Amino acid sequence: MNIVDTAAGNPAFSTLVSAIKAANLGQALAANGPFTVFAPTNEAFAKLPAGTVEDLVLPANKDKLTKILKLHVVSGKHMASEFTGKTADIATLGGEKVTVTGKDGSVHVGKAKVSSADLNASNGVIHVIDTVMMPA
Repeated sequence: MNIVDTAAGNPAFSTLVSAIKAANLGQALAANGPFTVFAPTNEAFAKLPAGTVEDLVLPANKDKLTKILKLHVVSGKHMASEFTGKTADIATLGGEKVTVTGKDGSVHVGKAKVSSADLNASNGVIHVIDTVMMPA
């Protein structure tokens, strides 16, 4: 199963999957890749101010939503072990860089903590994060 199918099969990602559909990114994320996706859970989306998700999935906000989602995707398959004891700036598909830090047995992407790492998909890997990252 590809990244989109893997996410769709996990109830913790239903908000993310809805956002991917609203931004018309499903086909791109189902492509060959490989990709690394830092995937916010439903709980991560729930931390956003009330009404944010509902606002972002409106057709008028597709560009903004796309920019946010692309901040969560990088080219290549990056396993969590790559970041053990390191800090790396990685370019996202949205053109911005995210800082990934592996320290004290955990991995952080910006301010988000990876709560579950290395969920393999046929076209890459998913790392579950606890916070939705926002563009600068």
